[in-house]
Amino acid sequence: MRIVVSGTHATGKSTLVADLADALRGHTVLGDPWELVDEHLPPSSAESFVEQLHVAADRLLALEPGERVVAERGPLDLLAYLEALRALGRGGVTVDATTGLRSLALRAHSHVDLLVVVPLAGTHWLHVPDEEDPDLREAADTALLDLLDDDGVVPASLAVVEVGGDPRRRLANVLARLPR
Repeated sequence: MRIVVSGTHATGKSTLVADLADALRGHTVLGDPWELVDEHLPPSSAESFVEQLHVAADRLLALEPGERVVAERGPLDLLAYLEALRALGRGGVTVDATTGLRSLALRAHSHVDLLVVVPLAGTHWLHVPDEEDPDLREAADTALLDLLDDDGVVPASLAVVEVGGDPRRRLANVLARLPR
């Protein structure tokens, strides 16, 4: 099963990915694309998010049906960050670039069996320091949830589950959606 865990920063995605890796023996974990981009790029810049989107998409496009992976972040996350930057007046990418990135995201999402979304709602139990850029966090969450309904980004055939609550509940909700 090819699973992608999506959400804005500081929502517990890494914890859920680790919990899924423990529960789903034999699944390979694909870490956050941020770990694979040029370290000289400003972390919350359009350039960084575009590069991360390419990393996230390329690794999904390389997957064969039946591969067993759990990926932290997918193209949807990075498109949401680009939308959030634009909404906050912090730059972004051109319309032509956005069109190409949306097309890439759609192709990559067609290589996913389950998209797990971890929204901000229900993360009150997490302490998030101010340096985590709460405005960007909230704007990216809003954009991500809006993009879920966009069939130009997320194929209508893709199984999507939104999970909330504490880590145990989130894991249980995802495992309940998997084939036996």
